[in-house]
Amino acid sequence: MTKIDIIQNVYEKLGFSKKDSARIVESVFDTIKDSLANGEKIKISGFGNFVVKDKKSRRGRNPQTGDEIAISARKVLTFKSSQVLRKALNE
Repeated sequence: MTKIDIIQNVYEKLGFSKKDSARIVESVFDTIKDSLANGEKIKISGFGNFVVKDKKSRRGRNPQTGDEIAISARKVLTFKSSQVLRKALNE
């Protein structure tokens, strides 16, 4: 499913214009992005949690050459689904 598909679903289910539906979806995504960029956790009841975690720098290995390389520290986004979502997926 793409963002356009989500906009189409909002348009069909809620009856807003396509322009308004696109603005709603974009607004939700922008809010989520801004919150995650500020280090906040996103908890959506019945869906799951989005959390930004810090990964430390470490030594790695180039699989083609076998040479050791330094992997820099970075932030990664993790998602943990709620039990409600897991149950719905497994039924």
